[in-house]
Amino acid sequence: MRQSMKTFMRQMIWIKTERMEAWGCSQCDWTFKPSDPLRGSSLDEMKQIYLDQREREFASHICAAHPRAKSARDDSRFPR
Repeated sequence: MRQSMKTFMRQMIWIKTERMEAWGCSQCDWTFKPSDPLRGSSLDEMKQIYLDQREREFASHICAAHPRAKSARDDSRFPR
């Protein structure tokens, strides 16, 4: 039961390493990669489109499809 509760408690977090900076999942190796270039008629509209896409993709991703490599796992850097 504890594992299933952990899945429901996932959060979108900012991940910063030497190789990348991206929004990702606190429970798996999913990271947000915008599929399209920014579009919109204003900066505010482009920002809203980006945020909407990011939220939709985070909500619909399946953690089991993005497992972390065992050697790279470091749960101490993620909130519980």
